[in-house]
Amino acid sequence: MAKDTKERILAAALEMFSKNGYAGTNIRELAASLGMGKSSMYRHFESKEEIWNALLDEMIAYYAERFGSPEHLPPAPDSLEGLVAMTMRMADFTVHDEKIVMTRKVLSIEQFRDERARELATRHFLTGLTEMFTQIFAGMMDNGLLRQDDPKMLAFSYTAPISALIHLCDREPEKTEAAMAQIEAFSRHFVKTFQKTGE
Repeated sequence: MAKDTKERILAAALEMFSKNGYAGTNIRELAASLGMGKSSMYRHFESKEEIWNALLDEMIAYYAERFGSPEHLPPAPDSLEGLVAMTMRMADFTVHDEKIVMTRKVLSIEQFRDERARELATRHFLTGLTEMFTQIFAGMMDNGLLRQDDPKMLAFSYTAPISALIHLCDREPEKTEAAMAQIEAFSRHFVKTFQKTGE
C-alpha cells in the first residue's frame, strides 16, 4: 500500500514539475491533488527534495528499461531497413510516451537549477544517444552493413538532427506528424549515404 502511494505521489509530482518546475510546485497543492494532507505526504517523503531525487531515480530506470542506454543496448539491427525501423520505434516511443515527454520537459526546465537534472539532460539529449549509436554503428560496420567510418562521429551526425526534431515536437505538438515523417526520411537518407556497397 505504501509503495502504491509513493508511486502515486511521484506520478503527480512529475506532472506538476513538468508544468510548473521545481520552484513552482507547492507540496500542499501536490498533496491536495492526491486527496492527501501535507503531513500524510511527509510520512512517505521527508521533503520536496527527497521527492525530486526519487523522481530522478525513477526517470533513469524507466527510460533505460523502455528505450535503452549505453549499458543496455537494444538489439542491433541486422539490416539497413532494421535500422530505420528501430529508429522509428525509438522516436515514436520518445514522442508519444507521456511519462517520457513530461520527463524531457522537467529536465529542460530544471537543468539550469539542479546539477543532477543538468547531467541527466546532457545524457538523455546528447551523450547517451551518441554512445548507444556509436556501439550500434560499430556493430553494423563489423557486419558489413555500413561502410567503415568513425562510428562516434557517425552516431553524433545521426542522433543530433533526430533529437532536434523530438524537441520540436515538445514545443509544437501540432508538428509531430511532420517531424516523424522527417525523421524517417532522414534515416533513409542516412542509410542510402552510408550503406556499404560492393568494392
